Amino acid sequence: MTLSDLKRGERGVIKSFQLEMIPLKLIEMGCLPGSEVEMIHFAPFSDPMYININGTHLAIRKETAVCIEVTQIY
Repeated sequence: MTLSDLKRGERGVIKSFQLEMIPLKLIEMGCLPGSEVEMIHFAPFSDPMYININGTHLAIRKETAVCIEVTQIY
């Protein structure tokens, strides 16, 4: 399951990602394996997505979100 598969309000934990596909800025802001992420909102056409990572709200493009593997939290 990838970050782009989460629906609004769902949460997950980042398992892994393709390092070359993730902007350094996201990594600096806490987008790391083991971090909890919550899907907050989708813009029209699902791009960008608004997420909460460890209390930080970020906008992330769908092409980046498909490169981040997560484990869903129920």
